[in-house]
Amino acid sequence: MKIASFNVNGINSRLPRLLEWLDESRPDVACLQELKSPDQTFPAAALQEAGYGVVFHGQRSWNGVAILARGKEPIETGRGLDGNPGDDQSRYIEAVVDGVIIGCLYLPNGNPWPGPKFDYKLEWFERLCAHARRLFDCGLPVVLAGDFNVVPTDDDIYNPASWRKDALLQPESRAAFARLLDQGWADAIRTLHPHEPIYTYWDYWRNRWPRNAGLRIDHLLLNEELAPLLRAADVDREVRGRPGASDHAPVWVELALAG
Repeated sequence: MKIASFNVNGINSRLPRLLEWLDESRPDVACLQELKSPDQTFPAAALQEAGYGVVFHGQRSWNGVAILARGKEPIETGRGLDGNPGDDQSRYIEAVVDGVIIGCLYLPNGNPWPGPKFDYKLEWFERLCAHARRLFDCGLPVVLAGDFNVVPTDDDIYNPASWRKDALLQPESRAAFARLLDQGWADAIRTLHPHEPIYTYWDYWRNRWPRNAGLRIDHLLLNEELAPLLRAADVDREVRGRPGASDHAPVWVELALAG
C-alpha cells in the first residue's frame, strides 16, 4: 500500500501537475493540503475521472485538506480537531481506506513569530497531540500525513542560520513535534533515511530550488501497528522542478499491506 502526502499550493491552479503526478506515481492514498478552494469549486469530478474517490474539507483562498483513494471511496471519520469550537480553519480531515485510518493535516505556519499566528500554531499543535494520542491508542493502523510546518532538526534544512527567526524552527514548534513523536509515532522518512539530507519544500524565492536549498516539513507518521510494515519512503522531488509546480514535492511511504 502506497500512501503519499502533497501540499499542492492551490489545487485548481496546479490541477494538471497533480493529475500528472497521480498518473505517474499511482499512490493508493494521497493526502493533499493547502487546497485554497471552497468545496463548491473543488475539482472532485476531475479526480474521480482519474480513478480516485475523494473526501475534502475546503476553504476559500486558504487552507483546505483532502484524502484521495485509488479505485475506492474513502470513508470519512472526522474533520477538524476538538478543543476549540471557534476554530473555522480547514486544516484536518480523517478517513478510513482499506482498514487504515488516515489523518490528513495542514498545521498552521505560525509566522510572523512572535505573535498571535504563532500562538495559534502552538494551540493547534496541542489539540493535534491530544487527538493523535487517541488515534495511537485505538489499536488500528494509523497514518498521520501532511504539512506539519515544522523543521524537526537542523539536519532537516539546508542552512538553519537564515531561518532562526522563522516559526518553523522555533524551539516551541520543535518541542511540540518531539512530544508527538514521543507518543510512539515513527517518522517514516527518518526511519529509513536517518542521516540523508532530504527536503520536501523549496521556497520560490532566492533561487532555492536550483540550489537545493530546501526544508523537510512534510511528514508521514506511523503508529505501532504500521511501523513494522514500512518498506520504503521517499520524496518525488523532481515534481518540484516542473513548470507551474507547487513549492512542495510529494512524500510517500510503501507499507506491506494490500492497497
